[in-house]
Amino acid sequence: MTEQELIASLRGKLVVSCQAYPGEPLRTPQAMLGMALATERGGAAGIRAQGLDDIRLIKDNVPLPMIGLLKVSGDDVFITPTLQDALDVARAGSDVVALDGTRRPRPDGRTLAETIRAVHEEAGVLVMADCGSLDDALAAQDAGADVVGTTLAGYTGERSKTDGPDLELIEQIAAAVTVPLFAEGRIHTPAQARAALDAGADTVVVGTAITHPTTITTWFAEAVAGK
Repeated sequence: MTEQELIASLRGKLVVSCQAYPGEPLRTPQAMLGMALATERGGAAGIRAQGLDDIRLIKDNVPLPMIGLLKVSGDDVFITPTLQDALDVARAGSDVVALDGTRRPRPDGRTLAETIRAVHEEAGVLVMADCGSLDDALAAQDAGADVVGTTLAGYTGERSKTDGPDLELIEQIAAAVTVPLFAEGRIHTPAQARAALDAGADTVVVGTAITHPTTITTWFAEAVAGK
């Protein structure tokens, strides 16, 4: 599949983020493989996964495009924060490397443009820039990102955290960039996923509402309790 064909296969479709938080019962590569297989059966067009072992196992067993990332704690920039992290994610089998696409300083001192260029040249894969604002998205496009996402909207201090997807930001970015826009972040219902596409997103990425049973259970438990 060419890069153009990969993007086309995801346009207007659902990507499912198969991730578990540290310390949770499902925080194993095998559990996330099960999630990925289940979402493939349900109609997912692609998978987003975190961690090199998870990426390798899922990529070996699920015939869907892989958006891979590595979360590294200790800095504000924690989604695939360094060039070495990005190359490791690519070499683990990712078709697209997702990384922090904000304008904040990166831990290894490289610029976003330097990082993206090196990933393109050394690994030959696409780069998804996880952004928190319109300015982030524009800067990421200028830096060479193949895809921009709204993953960090509400988490960088530039925008308020909305209850659901930041539809206003999706509209702003869709009107301003020419690269594909993946809506991600707090998409909790099918109606919200549809709304994100209607707002201008090319693809929708959903995680918690599909693959995080602890949170989903909390939603139901609190509703039953009247909270």
